[in-house]
Amino acid sequence: MATFGNLSDRLSETFKNLRKKGTLSASDVDGTVREIRRALIDADVAFDVVKEFTGRVRERALGDEVNKALNPAQQVVKIVNDELVGILGGQQRRLEFAKTPPTVIMLAGLQGAGKTTLAGKLAKWLTKDGHTPLLVAADLQRPNAVTQLGVVAEQAGATLFAPEPGNGVGDPVRVAKDSIKFARDKQYDTVIIDTAGRLGVDAELMKQAANIRKAVDPDEVLFVIDAMIGQDAVATAKAFQEGVDFTGVVLSKLDGDARGGAALSVASVTGRPIIFASTGETLDEFEPFHPDRMASRILDLGDILTLIEQAQEAFDEEEARKVAEKFATDTFTLDDFLKQMQQLRNMGSIKKMMGMLPGMGQMRDQLDNFDEREIVRTEAIIQSMTKAERTNPKLLNGSRRLRIARGSGMTVTDVNQLVQRFEQAAKMMKTVAKGGVPQVPGMGPVPGGHGGGARKAKKGKKKAGSRSGNPAKRAAENAGVSAAAPSTPAGGGFGLGTAAGSAPPSEEELAALQKFLGR
Repeated sequence: MATFGNLSDRLSETFKNLRKKGTLSASDVDGTVREIRRALIDADVAFDVVKEFTGRVRERALGDEVNKALNPAQQVVKIVNDELVGILGGQQRRLEFAKTPPTVIMLAGLQGAGKTTLAGKLAKWLTKDGHTPLLVAADLQRPNAVTQLGVVAEQAGATLFAPEPGNGVGDPVRVAKDSIKFARDKQYDTVIIDTAGRLGVDAELMKQAANIRKAVDPDEVLFVIDAMIGQDAVATAKAFQEGVDFTGVVLSKLDGDARGGAALSVASVTGRPIIFASTGETLDEFEPFHPDRMASRILDLGDILTLIEQAQEAFDEEEARKVAEKFATDTFTLDDFLKQMQQLRNMGSIKKMMGMLPGMGQMRDQLDNFDEREIVRTEAIIQSMTKAERTNPKLLNGSRRLRIARGSGMTVTDVNQLVQRFEQAAKMMKTVAKGGVPQVPGMGPVPGGHGGGARKAKKGKKKAGSRSGNPAKRAAENAGVSAAAPSTPAGGGFGLGTAAGSAPPSEEELAALQKFLGR
């Protein structure tokens, strides 16, 4: 289920009805605000937050900024977006590091909120940024908490400080205090203290957390809250704020929250910013929280900036340039395609990436049904080939294809289909990069895409547009014609080049590429 899925769907439907109107009356605004209120309440947003939010939206929607707007409906969407950014915290808040290392970060929250896993995610994120984090096992109550943190630390590539075995043995306050001296001596610049939680808020939990805070005087106290707990988020956040106080909030399990009430309530109620969001189970599924980007996701306006940042981290610019040149010279091989797939996988879940595109909320069913294992299967087939076979698929006779099928755990038919799709797609990769309706394997064109355009005739009798009744054959023929046009390679998305003066590909061509990428 997508983050804020239900809320996003409800709001999108409300605005869809609003856009049908050329002008907006007071009753139109009241009806829209009423639907927004219902959607927020159903999403488990705190009632006081809903009341304040819808009051501001109504006041602004009835004002001159909507009445004088060229597109009143679009102006209302902008107002809702602005107010969402406001209740999510306004500006992004970054971690504050100590002037003199180590920076001490204390994690607090209920048991089961995901503190231990989040400690590893934060450590890995800091390591990527050039820091040297030390993970401190100060949760000495929960069974095997110290062991779990040790496993997480190893996965994150961080050092573990665990002088006590836990399972009810040891003084967590002393462990936390000793970790600061250890970090200074060993020159770790960041200390992340994992504290104990309880199944519910109680005096003993608050006293221990308060004592640890007093002993180490942390630079940041991050309150980790399960984004799926709904209305309880407000009561829990208030209790921790009064008992321990915290400087920022981290939302865990945000990938499983279809309603989103916790995120929309905590920042507004406590006045403390959301700094990070945990968006999955692996240590890499962790990101800084941007209120403006999250508001755009909720309203199905996309989050292109985050998508670009992920692509920049995963893709090698020099490698992309080389691949673009290969497209231009028709020397793109299965080996090159394998590298591109591996870089794509490094970006994380394709479903999540596609969910960041504007309008993808309209294709939620297709996204949910998209099978990411198809990429793994295709990758397995290519990896079962020899270097020579990847470079020259013409070497693949019957016995070689049988060997590859057995090595990859697939069938000969699967291998045949991959080779056939590659031969078709390799001829038209340049064409796909020239602009057209972007497609996701098995899901069709992305909303808002555009394609078509007149095809220029090639010199001579034959025109560029093939009239073959077979879409795959037509795609190959059209690609072959366009390949004859002069082009200038450039580093485009996923290493695709763009050709000057060329027209977008047809939908049949894109469909052929779609078949290549996934069955």
